[in-house]
Amino acid sequence: MNLSRSMKAWGSPDFQKVFKQELAENSADLPLQEGLTSSSYALADNIEAMLIDSAEEEGVLKVRAGIFYEGILGGCSCADDPTPVESRPEYCEMLIEIDGITGEASASISRDS
Repeated sequence: MNLSRSMKAWGSPDFQKVFKQELAENSADLPLQEGLTSSSYALADNIEAMLIDSAEEEGVLKVRAGIFYEGILGGCSCADDPTPVESRPEYCEMLIEIDGITGEASASISRDS
């Protein structure tokens, strides 16, 4: 994923707003499935990010963010399947690393949260 607008906004008052917006635009590239705790399938269409920490190290911007999203508990899709299909709230923390030159970014689940 590319978060070049976030990288350009780094250090400005707009960084948090730009980062959240750009992360939401790239939600399909986030490892949401790995962060599930109460459902079995992650939904990437409605995420919200909370900035926890950020620092630049050796030309790479490292952002730790809390990600709020939804998941569903998938059943067998049978006509008499009692499994509810309502979405459930999910939360995980991710480390997003953004290359300072290209804006290319990677995200991983932060296990030390």
